[in-house]
Amino acid sequence: MSRPRSALAQMQQFLTLVLLAAALGWLAWSWGRSVWIGCAGFALIAVAYSGFLALEFLALRFVNRNDAAVRPTWGALSRAWLGETLQGPRVFCWRQPFRWRAVPDRVAAQPELRGRRGVVFIHGFVCNRGFWTPWLRVLERSSHAFAAVNLEPVFGSIDDYVPIIDRAVAAVTQASGLPPMLVCHSMGGLAAKAWLRAGPGAAVHHIVTIGTPHGGTWLAQWSRAPNARQMRVGSDWLRGLDAQGTRQPETGFTCWYSNCDNIVLPASAATLRGADNRLVCGVAHVDLAFRPEVIAATLALLCQD
Repeated sequence: MSRPRSALAQMQQFLTLVLLAAALGWLAWSWGRSVWIGCAGFALIAVAYSGFLALEFLALRFVNRNDAAVRPTWGALSRAWLGETLQGPRVFCWRQPFRWRAVPDRVAAQPELRGRRGVVFIHGFVCNRGFWTPWLRVLERSSHAFAAVNLEPVFGSIDDYVPIIDRAVAAVTQASGLPPMLVCHSMGGLAAKAWLRAGPGAAVHHIVTIGTPHGGTWLAQWSRAPNARQMRVGSDWLRGLDAQGTRQPETGFTCWYSNCDNIVLPASAATLRGADNRLVCGVAHVDLAFRPEVIAATLALLCQD
């Protein structure tokens, strides 16, 4: 496979450094006047995004009021909000901007990879392959082939990602000699379904989605990006995706979802009829992908026929 590129990494590097410079600048300017004001301002700038997360959790409580998923308590929502607040900087300010190439794809021909099922990782909206670094570290210690894609253009159509996924599937298949498993977060699950619909040349063993808005998400109505518009509840694109089905109808799905998902609203939109739908209570959207039980149970599927 060609050397991966990520325009998103450059953008997030810039935003992270600007945010850090603003926080340190405020701290330096105010230190001689008031240490407390300086520290408070630094903290406010550094974690301002947490306020936006809080608004998402309030929306979650409203939109999910009639959903089939277990309704979370305010305590569960608060814990999920805290977990997402802590997880966010690791993903968006470190792994994706600065460490997205820390674990390269393992698709070169190696005898130990043959006959052992590989994995293709497909990230979600406004993410890159750095999202999957903890997963890649686990597989790095195994004898499984793997590839993690960068879906770009960042704000393009989900259909534009089909060739990217196809190349990754072909590379992992060639390295292992077996159809791979696809592990997808958020929008990545829809991209995988778009790939299936397009009639890929390679086969796939199983698809795992984590917080994927199969039924769309209420939050997408606030974005004008093409891929976000496709994820609106009841969008023509989603209806077409479901109506046309896939060229591999035998492909099985495992769908992880949470009643505290602050992005997929309502929560049950992350499930699929006929799939192995697995509920994890009290966990937010990004944090769901890094729960030890989700990682362990998903990778255990590699050993199943």
